[in-house]
Amino acid sequence: MKNFTNRRYLDALEDRVLLFDGAMGTNLDRQNLTSEHFGGEKTAGCNDYLVITYPQAVEKVHRSFLEVGSDVIETDSFRANRLTLSEFGLGEQVSEINHAAASLARRLADEYSTPEKPRFVAGSMGPSGKLISTEDPEMSDISFDALADIFKEQAAALIEGGVDLLLIETSQDILEVKAVITGIHSAFEETGQVLPIQAQVTLDTTGRMLLGTDIAAALAVLEGMGIDVIGLNCSTGPDYMREPIRYLTENAKLPVSCIPNAGLPLNVDGEAVYPMKPEPFSELMLEFVNDYGVRVVGGCCGTREDHIELINQGLNRNRPLPQAPEKEPLLASPVQAVAMTQTPPPFLIGERLNTQGSRRFKRLIMAEDFDTIIEMARSQVDSGAHGLDICVALTERDNEVALMSKLVKKLANAVPVPLVIDTTEVEVIEAALKANPGRSLINSTHLESGPEKAGQVFSLAKAFNAAVIVLTIDENGMAKTAADKLAVARRIYNLAIEDHGLAPEDLVYDALTFTLATGDPELRDSALQTLDGIRRIKAAMPGVLTSLGVSNVSFGLSRPARAVLNSVMLHHTVQAGLDMAIVNAAHIKPYAEIPENERKLAEDLILNRDPDALSKLIAYFENVEEDTEGSTSGQGVLEAMPPAERLHWRILHRHKADVEADIDILLESEKDKPRSEAAVDVLNNVLLPAMKDVGDKFGAGELILPFVLQSAEVMKIAVNHLENYLEKKVGSTKGKLVLATVYGDVHDIGKNLVKTILSNNGYEVVDLGKQVPAETIISRAVEEKADAIGLSALLVSTSRQMPLIINELDRRGLSIPVLIGGAAINPRFGKRILLTEAGHYYEPGVFYCKDAFEGLSTMDALMNPEKKGALIQETHKAADYELGRDLSNPRAGARRRAVNQVKELRSLPLAPYWGPKVVKNMPIEMV
Repeated sequence: MKNFTNRRYLDALEDRVLLFDGAMGTNLDRQNLTSEHFGGEKTAGCNDYLVITYPQAVEKVHRSFLEVGSDVIETDSFRANRLTLSEFGLGEQVSEINHAAASLARRLADEYSTPEKPRFVAGSMGPSGKLISTEDPEMSDISFDALADIFKEQAAALIEGGVDLLLIETSQDILEVKAVITGIHSAFEETGQVLPIQAQVTLDTTGRMLLGTDIAAALAVLEGMGIDVIGLNCSTGPDYMREPIRYLTENAKLPVSCIPNAGLPLNVDGEAVYPMKPEPFSELMLEFVNDYGVRVVGGCCGTREDHIELINQGLNRNRPLPQAPEKEPLLASPVQAVAMTQTPPPFLIGERLNTQGSRRFKRLIMAEDFDTIIEMARSQVDSGAHGLDICVALTERDNEVALMSKLVKKLANAVPVPLVIDTTEVEVIEAALKANPGRSLINSTHLESGPEKAGQVFSLAKAFNAAVIVLTIDENGMAKTAADKLAVARRIYNLAIEDHGLAPEDLVYDALTFTLATGDPELRDSALQTLDGIRRIKAAMPGVLTSLGVSNVSFGLSRPARAVLNSVMLHHTVQAGLDMAIVNAAHIKPYAEIPENERKLAEDLILNRDPDALSKLIAYFENVEEDTEGSTSGQGVLEAMPPAERLHWRILHRHKADVEADIDILLESEKDKPRSEAAVDVLNNVLLPAMKDVGDKFGAGELILPFVLQSAEVMKIAVNHLENYLEKKVGSTKGKLVLATVYGDVHDIGKNLVKTILSNNGYEVVDLGKQVPAETIISRAVEEKADAIGLSALLVSTSRQMPLIINELDRRGLSIPVLIGGAAINPRFGKRILLTEAGHYYEPGVFYCKDAFEGLSTMDALMNPEKKGALIQETHKAADYELGRDLSNPRAGARRRAVNQVKELRSLPLAPYWGPKVVKNMPIEMV
C-alpha cells in the first residue's frame, strides 16, 4: 500500500471522470516558432526546451486547454530525459528543464483552479528512444538499471516542480515501462514524496505494442507494479482502441485512461496530418466513458482545443466509479498473457531447460549454444507447455547471473509463453526479472534459513510484479505431514501478504512430494500427505495456487514404471486441486488410457493401500518395455481392429505410425465409389468423429492440452494424405472466405479442416492463422473483399472474441456474413451473439457450423442469391426463439441488451417448484 504524500488526483478520480488536455506538439507547431524561439539552430525543434527559452508558447497551449475545461494539463517534458535531451546537447539540463516545465504548469493549474473544479498537473514522461527488450546492439545498448536511473532523474525534477501525478506515456517497449516505474519509485525514495503513477502504452492498428505486446500482456505485467491508473495513448485514433479499451475496463482493477490521436496520421507533403474532426473524436471518447467506464479521457497528437471542448460539453463527469472486476491470475510473455489456472487443469511448466535435470541442456548451456536451446524451448511449447522453467546453475562455473540474463532475453524474444525463473540465488532472480519483459514466476523460496532470504525474494516479487513458487520447508526441513505443510504455508502467507504486500494469487505453493521408490516406511504415506496438504492449503488460504514437481514421486524407478506412477499421481493431484505441474508432458499418459491393472498398482502405492505395493509395482514393470510408438506392445489387438476403428484409435491415442496405410485400406475397400467420394466419406465418418472424441475428452478433463495437440498432429497427417484424393475444383472461384482462429487461441486443427474442405470445393480461403486479433480479421476481410468470415475457437475464454468482432463489424456498417465453429461453440451461442450491442440483429448473419462440411453447405447457401435470404431469415427466426422475442409481432424489435446496472433485489421470489420437471409441449423450432 502506497503512503501518498499527495493523492488529490486519485481522490478526484474516485469521485468523477477527469478530462486531460490535447496535444502539446501539434499546438506548438501552430504558432510557427522559429529557431530563435528554441534558443538557436542547435536546439531547434526541442519542444521541451521552450520552457526555458520561450515559455510563453507553452503557456499559450496550457491556457487554451484550461479555458475549454481540461481538468488535467500535461507538462511540456515528453522528451525531457537525459538520453533524448542529449541529442540537442542538453543532457546536463534535465533537472532544470523538467522543474521549469512542472512549475509553469503548476502555476497555471492553480490560477484556473476553484474549489468546485480543481486542476491537476501530470508530469509527462515519454520513451527514451531505446528498445531494451530487443537484442539489437544499438537499440538495447543500455542496462535496465541505467535506464531506471535516467527516468529517476526526470521524475525527481518533475516532483520537485509540483506535479500531482507522473504520466508514463507513448510506451512502446514493455520492459522500458518497467524501468520507468522502477526509476519513479526510486525518485519517491529520494524526494520523500509519493504521487500517483499513470502508465499508458501505445498500440498499433493490430492491437499490439511495437515489439508485439498485446493489451492483456501489458495489463498482466504492469498492474501489480505500483501504478495507479493504466491506459492507452497516441499511435492510433480512438476507433482502433475500442477493443483494447474494452479489455482494460473489463479486466483492470485500476482506473482506465484513454488519450488517442485525432485519427491515424496521413503523410501530406512530408507532414503528419491527423484527419479525425472534433465531432467523431468526441463521440467515441464519450462512448468509452458511458459504455465502458473509462475514467480518464483526453487527446494526444493532432487534437486541439476544439476536440477537448466538445468532450467537455458532452462529458458526464459524475458517473460512479466502476466496480473492480474479479480477475484471474495471469503470467505473461512479452507478447501474450497466460492464465495460471487452466481449464482443464493443470498449467504445465516445461522442465527440460534445467541444468540440474537435463544433461543435454547442461551441455548446451556450457557451450552457450542458444540456438539449440531455443529449439528445445519451442519443442516444449509445441508439446503443450504453458510456461518454461529455466535453471542455469553450474558447479563448473560462477557466472549464473550473466547466463540467466542472457538466456532470459533470448527466450523472451523467441517463445510466446511465460518464463519460470528457477534459482536459489537472490541476485540471479533480480537479474532475470530485469531482463524479462513479461510477468515471471519465481521458482522458488522457503523458510529453511528463516524468513530473511524469503523476504528478499518477496520484495523483488513485489517490485517487479512476479508470482512466486513457495515450498513448504522451514527451519525443521521439508514438511512431511499435511498438518506441517499447512503450518509452514501459513507462515509463508503471513510473511508474503502482510509484510511484503503480495496478493494471495501471487503465491504458488509446492506442498512437496517425495520418492516412493525407496521403501522407506517414513515415506509410505508421503503421497497421501501431499494430496491432503494441497487440499488443506487451498481451503485455508483462498486465492493461492498450488504446484508440484510431480516426477519426484517416482525417482529411482524404471522409465515405464515412472511414466505410469507420474501420470496417476498427476491425476490425483489435479483432483485434489493442483493448479500447476512441473512435468515433461511427453512422459505423461492420460489417466483413462492406463490399463486398469497398472492404475491399481500405482494407486496402491500412492494411496498406501497395500504394504507390498512397491515390490509388486517393481516386479510388474521389470518385464515391461518402454511404451514407444514403435513398440509391438498391443500391436496384435490393433491389427485385429477394422481399419476405420483402427484409424479412429490412432487419432484418439496419438499414434502417427501407419495412418496413411489405414486410409489407403479404407479407400481401397470402397472400390465402387470414386476415390474423391470415398475420401470425403473417410473424412466425414472417421476423422471428424475421432477429433470430436478428442475434443469431448478434453472438455471433460480426461485429456490435457498436450494430448490434444498430439492428436491434432496425427489428424494433420491424415488430412494431408487424404488431400491427394479429394477432387479439387479448378477454374473460377465460388467465393472467398477469410478464415482465422480468434485471438488468444492457439489451436487450429478445426480451422485447417475447414480450409481443406472449402479449398477443394472451389472456394478461395485466405487463412490468417491462429491467435489473430479482431482488427486484423476485419481489416483483412475488407481488403480481400471477402464474401464471408470464418472464426474458430477451442476454448470458452477465447470464444468471447467472436461477439466482439461481430459488434465491430456492425458498428462499422460492414455487411460480411460470419461463420463460427469450434469445440467451445454451440448453436445457442451463435443465436445469442447474432444480437448486437446496438439492440438489433447483425443483418448479414452469424452462422454456427458444427463441422467443416456444414461450413461448406453454409457457404454454398450464402453464395446462392435464392438461398441466402431464406438462410438469414431462418437464422433470425431461430434467434427469436432463443432470445424470447415476440413472434406474433413481425415488427417487434430485438430485445435490447440489459443495462450494466442491476438493481438490488429486495425480496427473493419463491420458485414455483423444486427439482426436475418434464416439459411435454415445446415448439419444434426450439429443438
